[in-house]
Amino acid sequence: MEIKKYLSEFLGTFFLVATVIGSGIMGDNLSAGNEAVALLGNTIATGAILYVIIKSFEDLSGAHFNPIVSIIFYFLKEINLKDLIFYLVIQFVAGLLAVLSIHFIFELSLLQISSKPRMGMSMFFSEIIASFGLILTILMVRKNNKSNVAISVALFITAGYWFTSSTSFANPAVTLARTFTDTFTGISPESIVYFFSGQLVGLFIAFYIYKFLRWAS
Repeated sequence: MEIKKYLSEFLGTFFLVATVIGSGIMGDNLSAGNEAVALLGNTIATGAILYVIIKSFEDLSGAHFNPIVSIIFYFLKEINLKDLIFYLVIQFVAGLLAVLSIHFIFELSLLQISSKPRMGMSMFFSEIIASFGLILTILMVRKNNKSNVAISVALFITAGYWFTSSTSFANPAVTLARTFTDTFTGISPESIVYFFSGQLVGLFIAFYIYKFLRWAS
């Protein structure tokens, strides 16, 4: 049933965004101003939830939870245009609802706009690297051993938090959601263009590199 895969995408994206933002708030609250400790807590929680939600929903929706992942599978003709559109809408809506939910449970103002700038070509290039790496990880690991996709994605994003200056957003739905929280993981609206454009460029590079590697093999 289509409702099952759409609900799966909603739940997975909701818990992904909730974890990213909620663990950032908790880490920031408990770290006494130590950003490295806060980021470590944020990293561990995000990697953990990625593994759980992918394993939970991969057989129902494909466990995308990310517009660039849905787009790549549309390019590969594994989902149709209708599913792509529904997935994109669901992912963005789920992310925004997750922000409101996390603000509520931490007793914060529900409606916020982030004031944290993350701008510049370094962020743009960082998101190219992060998105390229994420998509290529999914495609290559799935080709070689599908059962290892969940742990591979979780580990790549865990590493990406620390080797990219952007902390490896690599997800337009998560990026947009983070503009609506003025907390540890927030990103100012004017920064979005660097992230969205980097994510899309990374997607296309990964797609063509994967096609080349698959053809060459």
